[in-house]
Amino acid sequence: MTQESADKYSDIKKEIGMHGNSPEIEEIIRVIETVAPTDLSVLIIGESGTGKELVAQAIHNLSDRNDKPLIAVNTGAIPEGILESELFGHEKGSFTGAVGQKKGYFEAANGGTIFLDEIGEMALNTQVKLLRVLEESEFMRVGGTETFKVNVRLIASTNKNLEVAVKNGEFRQDLYFRLKAITIEIPPLRRRKDDIPLLVTIFTAQFSEQENFQFKGFSPDAIKLMKEYYWPGNVRELRNFVETALILNKGDIVNSSFVGANLNIRSESRNLPVPLNKPHDQAERELIYRTLWALKLDIDEIKHMLADMQGRSYPSDNKGDYSTAESELIRSDEDFELKPTTLAAMERDMIKQTLQKFAGSRRKTARALQISERTLYRKIKEYGL
Repeated sequence: MTQESADKYSDIKKEIGMHGNSPEIEEIIRVIETVAPTDLSVLIIGESGTGKELVAQAIHNLSDRNDKPLIAVNTGAIPEGILESELFGHEKGSFTGAVGQKKGYFEAANGGTIFLDEIGEMALNTQVKLLRVLEESEFMRVGGTETFKVNVRLIASTNKNLEVAVKNGEFRQDLYFRLKAITIEIPPLRRRKDDIPLLVTIFTAQFSEQENFQFKGFSPDAIKLMKEYYWPGNVRELRNFVETALILNKGDIVNSSFVGANLNIRSESRNLPVPLNKPHDQAERELIYRTLWALKLDIDEIKHMLADMQGRSYPSDNKGDYSTAESELIRSDEDFELKPTTLAAMERDMIKQTLQKFAGSRRKTARALQISERTLYRKIKEYGL
């Protein structure tokens, strides 16, 4: 890369707030620069907290539409019965509560860009109408008969595997093919851990300037431990942790003991290791086992507590710890089974056990599993829970 290109990429990084020197980030910047001047639809793939909205904002800002609106819509947070009205608007009396005519987000974004976050959660019937907008640049309001023309660029994002969703009948194949032509995949933070020291430095400087106080920084062993953490919340979690560390340490240096305690790295109590220096698929599999093991231990603690309350004993089979890895995990007792099985079966068991843990509360279960309530409802129905 020439110095001119490096400087240009650095300017784009500052513009969008996406920092890092890893090859993955450099490639994302290159694709943003290439596709921004076009009107092509873009699909952004990445876990929660990786910065999907930052990429959408950058594409809009670097496009010829930057003087027009960028409308961001979290489709996963809007109930299915309301989303269609929010996107396309509705006519008076089209449904109960429609006391007047309302314009939708597509009309509001006319001439600009609409960003549909978590598009994988969109209902199939709404996907049909979205496809029509993409192919014909027109739509009708809910309850209306008039066709409206619209000039909008679509950027969509998801943390789901849409190819799998298509195979499962959860996402339309034609819409998927229409969206995937330009795909930007944002890697999770655990796949670019060498960027963590830089990100910590940037977040520290930004927050220190914002709050107007001096900070002595993070110790080398603290940074090392942060690089070993799995970061399920990705860059968003890292930023929040840095800001919390600055506040709680009152400007003093942050050491590894603070990092270990506040990131809940329970190496002493439960010996649940973070997957390090391993292939992505293996790390993902071990994380699932680690989560199941922690859940089993939590359930056993509840069993012991209930047994104590009832004046009886509960025999525990939790000998050893996670250091024996999968062989220790794949065993069973009369109430909890962990056997070699498919990922779907493991997912079903995890959802079932989490529902039990939270006394059937779907809101708490969805939050604990870090999925939307809509996804949880669908999984409950799919697995007959």
